Amino acid sequence: MVRGKIEIKRIEDVTSRQVTFSKRRKGLLKKAHELSVLCDAQVAAIVFSQKGRLYDFSSSDMQKMIERCEIHRGEYFGAERLQKQQYVQELKNEIAITMDKIELLQLHCRKLMGQDLDSCSVEELTEITTKIEKSLTIVRSRKAKLKEDKIEKLKAEIAAEREVLNERSRLRQMFEEQPLWMQSRSLESEKSAPSCSFGNMNEWDVETDLSIGFPQSRV
Repeated sequence: MVRGKIEIKRIEDVTSRQVTFSKRRKGLLKKAHELSVLCDAQVAAIVFSQKGRLYDFSSSDMQKMIERCEIHRGEYFGAERLQKQQYVQELKNEIAITMDKIELLQLHCRKLMGQDLDSCSVEELTEITTKIEKSLTIVRSRKAKLKEDKIEKLKAEIAAEREVLNERSRLRQMFEEQPLWMQSRSLESEKSAPSCSFGNMNEWDVETDLSIGFPQSRV
């Protein structure tokens, strides 16, 4: 018969929990004994019940096995602790070196600003002067380049505006040089009244009949 899979969780019923503890404790100690006999291994098992009662098994002297376990734990955790301490010390050394570099950089910046110069020698002051002059040269060069770019931009804008003005002048001159009849036509085309009458002539005053012979006066 196949046993069903038991869900591993705390047993709520006190009686069932006590029975399960007793059965599994006996099975655990039995397996420990079998492991020590079959594999010639030193096995120790310690179990405390819910009420604090001790159950143990040892294939040899329990006290010696506990002492051996403590030595092994000390060696293992001692090496791990030593490794952590070495890592922490390395971090402290790196922090100290970084702080020294930061302090030197701050001192150098103060000297470049003209501060804390009492402890400087002539050679250090000469070096600081050279660095400052070099920095000023770079700054002035950059400033001149920006001014030059701005001037070129303004020249381009002025040239564009001048070109627009020249184009307007050219168009005005072309219009002024046109013949009078073209100018009058242009002016007439702007007028909106579509009048085509000649004086007081009426459309009935124009004779449109076709006749052969001498013209006759109309009544």
